[in-house]
Amino acid sequence: MSLHPVLAEKLSSALEPGHGASLTRRDAELPAVPGKVHAVIGLRRAGKTTFLRQLLATRRRSLPPEQSLYLSFDDDRLAGVDVAQLGFLLEEYYRRYPALRGRQTVHWFLDEIQFVPGWERFVRRALDTEAVDIVVSGSSARMLSREVHTSLRGRGMATVIRPFSFREFLRHRGEEPKKAPRLWRAAERSSIEKRFREYLSQGGFPEAQGLTTSLQIELLQSYVDAVLFRDVVERYAVSQVAALRWLIRQCLRNPASSFSAHRLYHDLKAQGHSVAKDAVHAMLGHLMDAFLISAVPLATESERKRNSNPRKLYPADPGFIKAFDSSGRANVGHALETVVLNELERRGADITYVKTGDGWEVDFLARQRGSGETLIQVCADVSSPATLERELRALREAAQDHPGAAQRLLVLDRDALTRIKASMVQVKPVYEWLLAAPDEE
Repeated sequence: MSLHPVLAEKLSSALEPGHGASLTRRDAELPAVPGKVHAVIGLRRAGKTTFLRQLLATRRRSLPPEQSLYLSFDDDRLAGVDVAQLGFLLEEYYRRYPALRGRQTVHWFLDEIQFVPGWERFVRRALDTEAVDIVVSGSSARMLSREVHTSLRGRGMATVIRPFSFREFLRHRGEEPKKAPRLWRAAERSSIEKRFREYLSQGGFPEAQGLTTSLQIELLQSYVDAVLFRDVVERYAVSQVAALRWLIRQCLRNPASSFSAHRLYHDLKAQGHSVAKDAVHAMLGHLMDAFLISAVPLATESERKRNSNPRKLYPADPGFIKAFDSSGRANVGHALETVVLNELERRGADITYVKTGDGWEVDFLARQRGSGETLIQVCADVSSPATLERELRALREAAQDHPGAAQRLLVLDRDALTRIKASMVQVKPVYEWLLAAPDEE
């Protein structure tokens, strides 16, 4: 056997200049852990391929081009390529550059590697026998974070790429602020507030930027269809597609709402879908594995209580809310809460929600290593004194159960700050919190 001709062609073209340098820089970083395979995973169309190309461009700014290469396996001409071809690819690479073998570290970026069955065995062998640094990416249909760790026998490190954060959203437009929020001039603040409201509606998928509303909705709906069929139906052989589609729409149309598998099971039954309760549990798990939704559990030390209480479900991007809500409502509050949840996930927080003994609820309890706990309440409109008092009272009640936790109220805009007098509560517009440096929070 010999190297597949298409792989040989790709190897020859792999030394051409990368295209990542001119694209919007992402804030994600690979963990600085030597001797690990870095797996770039995440929701479809969030920018994993672009991120790999940007990493390639970064390497080539400091290394000769032959020491770093990018190869994509998402090519119909490579259908049926097996893991042996990866071994041939490695040998052919070193035949072309023998002076590098064993002397210099080479950097390989292998995109959509999941199309090659058994790729994990090749990667482990290459790490053990060659001076290589390997970054792989793949569809969430076949490359989950827990599977990366298992299949690579503890040698894999996963990095999740998500749709644009608000900072990346501004950077994409050439409008990323260079100063801390406290130093913004009035015109700068007004511009950022305008963009933030756009972000709440449009979301952060790179391809959706700059499109008309109707095209954005069509595009985002097509992404969800791809997740449904390729990441769930194909992978898990789900036969009840109509029930799954209904479930997805319910989750995306009702962000920040409390859901339980038990309630969803009865709702599906009322809609005429005969689905077992275990199947509903499984479907929700599949959607979370595909990064389409996130589930926030109740804050409790009891595993039984955590599993028996409803979870709050959020979409992976605020743009999904508008794409699937047919009511015509603005849904600013739900979008605001979704943006905060997604940012907490980016920051690596352990996230739960709080319900006090008197029934008061706080949106998030965020735990981060080295910075303790923070109770976070998100509110789009605190113009009503009754609403403001309700939000602050929920924080006060929750703080009694979580002594030492910081209390934070995140609001839509700065106008609300003049109406809030609460000495123990840190109050900020959400966009300031999103753009502040960690030491300025």
